[in-house]
Amino acid sequence: MIRVILPAHLRALAGVSGEVEVEVAGVATQRSVLDAIEGRFPMLVGTMRDRRTGKRRPLVRFFACAEDHSNDDPDAELPSPVAAGREPYLIVGAMAGG
Repeated sequence: MIRVILPAHLRALAGVSGEVEVEVAGVATQRSVLDAIEGRFPMLVGTMRDRRTGKRRPLVRFFACAEDHSNDDPDAELPSPVAAGREPYLIVGAMAGG
């Protein structure tokens, strides 16, 4: 199981509180985790990545093991502590402005 922490607005949209867990078949990658989240919570489709291109939305960031993985290849393996469920995968809504 992959532990995922969603930002407050996505938790509210999905109707969940706290951390969520998703099952990923095979290797844990950003793509497989996001696919699992969107499969379990279809109302989140298009909120973290563009529906058409699959690219990350500009104001959404992805973190694993205290490192920013937002610009990594979506098919790169996530760190083993995240894949093993020891550390959460964080989806963070970035802020813009000055």
